[in-house]
Amino acid sequence: MTISMTIESRHDELDRITAAVEELGESNGWTPELTYKINLVLEELTLNIMNYGYVDDKVHLIDVSVVSDDSQITFVIVDDGRPFNPVLDAPSPDLEGPIMERRVGGWGIHIVRSVMDDVRYVRADDKNRMTLVANLAH
Repeated sequence: MTISMTIESRHDELDRITAAVEELGESNGWTPELTYKINLVLEELTLNIMNYGYVDDKVHLIDVSVVSDDSQITFVIVDDGRPFNPVLDAPSPDLEGPIMERRVGGWGIHIVRSVMDDVRYVRADDKNRMTLVANLAH
């Protein structure tokens, strides 16, 4: 089963993604925990695109697709923001010391890497393309 949508780079568009993922999860029998994880990752990545990916105030389009089969969930996010490879370029989170004294940054991609089984990035045709895979346990 597949969902594919194009959203505008506005925060209120996140609700559309959440609703679509919840519907897909329900129709595929995902656990609530899995649906939550997929939504968390999609929200983190699309918010980062919206908040940091563009140098202008124009509304941009972000393509999101999710494909689910018996063995895995694969989703792809494509945007026309400035080049940024979160797999290589995002800072590592500060895991040491008291939490209130830690350096800010890097937690989002840390969560993404922790939840997903595969995270890939390519820049092609002036667009960022993130492909993420979550393997389903049988």
